Amino acid sequence: MEECISVFDMLKIGVGPSSSHTLGPWRAAERFLAELRKENRLIQVTSIRVDLYGSLSLTGKGHATDLAVMLGLSNQNPETIPVEDIKGITDQIIKEKTINLGGENTIEFDPKTAIVFNKNFLPFHSNGIKFSAFFNENDHYETTYYSIGGGFVVVEERVNAKKKQAIKCAFPYIINNAADLLQFATSEEKSISEIVYENEKSMRSENEIHDELLRIWNTMLECMYLGCHSEGVLPGGLNVRRRAFDMHQDLIGLSNYDSPQTWLEQIRKTEVKFRQILKWVSCFALAVNEVNASLGRVVTAPTNGSAGVIPAVLMYYMVIENHHAGEKEVKQFLLVAGEIGSIFKQGATISAAMGGCQAEIGVSSAMAAAALCELMGGTPSQVLIAAEIAMEHHLGLTCDPIEGLVQIPCIERNTMGAIKAINAAELALATDPKNVKVPLDKVVDTMWQTAKDMNSKYKETSQGGLAVAVNMSDC
Repeated sequence: MEECISVFDMLKIGVGPSSSHTLGPWRAAERFLAELRKENRLIQVTSIRVDLYGSLSLTGKGHATDLAVMLGLSNQNPETIPVEDIKGITDQIIKEKTINLGGENTIEFDPKTAIVFNKNFLPFHSNGIKFSAFFNENDHYETTYYSIGGGFVVVEERVNAKKKQAIKCAFPYIINNAADLLQFATSEEKSISEIVYENEKSMRSENEIHDELLRIWNTMLECMYLGCHSEGVLPGGLNVRRRAFDMHQDLIGLSNYDSPQTWLEQIRKTEVKFRQILKWVSCFALAVNEVNASLGRVVTAPTNGSAGVIPAVLMYYMVIENHHAGEKEVKQFLLVAGEIGSIFKQGATISAAMGGCQAEIGVSSAMAAAALCELMGGTPSQVLIAAEIAMEHHLGLTCDPIEGLVQIPCIERNTMGAIKAINAAELALATDPKNVKVPLDKVVDTMWQTAKDMNSKYKETSQGGLAVAVNMSDC
C-alpha cells in the first residue's frame, strides 16, 4: 500500500498551541463522536472518560490538551471557532460540570475526574489518548487513538493492517522519498512544484487547490499581522512578554496601513539592510508563535510548535526578495513545502514526542528552505539540497518546553529555523549537485535513527533540558 499525503494534510488550519497535543486530541474527540454516531449510540451515552498517556499527559496542561478534548467533544470546529469564544466555552463546562456531547446529548462531565492524566506510556506511540463512553453499568464503548504529529491521528490497527489496505488515492506520481521526487521531476522535465500540483489535481479541482492554498496563506498572513499588533503577556504562568509588537514598531515606524495586505505593501518600502532583514524574519516568526501560544489560529507547518518558520520565510521572499511576488509564488512555495514535509513524515516523524524538536523545527526549516530555493530559481536537485542542509543542522535538537508550554524555547526556535532555512537555500543555490556528499534521504534516515536513540526525557516530556533547569519560580 502506498500512502498518498496531500499538501493539505501537511498544512492544516487549527488552534494553538500544539498540533500533536491540542489539534490532535481535538480531532480524536471528533472521530470518537463520529464512531458513536455511526453506532447510533451518541444519544445513549451517560458519561465519558478520557485517559491521556505519555507525553500527552506529562505536558498536556501546558499544551491545553484538556481544553482541546472538551472543545472536540462539544462539537466545536478548530478551523472556524472564534478563538475569543474558547475560554468562555471551556470555563462554562468546568463551572457547570456538564458537556453537550456532540451538540446532541448533555451529560455530566467534571474535567477534574473525567480527564485522567496517566504518566505511563502506551507501547505504540508517546501520544496516546483513550475515549470511553458509558451507557450503563455493564455497557461501554472505547477507542484508543494516537496523535502522531501535525494534527494527524491514527489507531494502532492502521499500521498493523497497512499492507492489506488499498491505495487511498490515484496520484500519478507516487512519492515515498526524495529519490522518487527527483526522478519524476527529472524524467518529466518539471519543477518539484509542478509534480506536486499534478498529484493534487488527482484529488481536487484546480479551483479548489487555488482557493485552499490561498486560504492557508491568508491565514498565515493574518496570523503574522495579529502577532505584530498584539501586546501583553502570554498565558500559562511563565509571564513571557510578547516581543513581536515592539520589534515591529521599531522596524515599521509610523507607516500607514489598514489591512494585512496593505501592511505587506508598506513593509516592502522599509529599509533593507542585513540587520533589518534578520529582524523582520525574526519578527514574523515570533508573531506567529506568540499567536499560537495564546490559543490563536495558525497553520500547522508541519506542526503548531513550528508554525512560524514557513510563513516567515515566505514573507521574507515577498517583502525582501521579490516585490512583484503574488499568488503564483505563494502557491508554488506551499506546494514544495508540503511535499518536503510529507517525505519527512513518511521516512521519519514530525512529532516532537517521537523525535524531539528536530522533528518540528528541523522539518519546518527543511520545508521552507526547499520552497525558497525553488522560488529563487533552484533546480529540483538544488531544492532537495536546500532541504538536506537545513535538516542536517537541526539533527539531534531536543524538545524540552518549560512547564510544558509552547513558549520557551519554542517561540525563539522558530526564528532560528527561519534564518537557517534562508541560509540553506542560498548555500544550495551555490552548490553543484554532482559535488553533494549527503543526499536528503540519508538525512531523513539519520533523523529517524537519532529520534530512536534520543532519551525520552528530551522528547516533549518536560523531564529534561531547559524544562528541569528552569522552574516556574525562576520566571
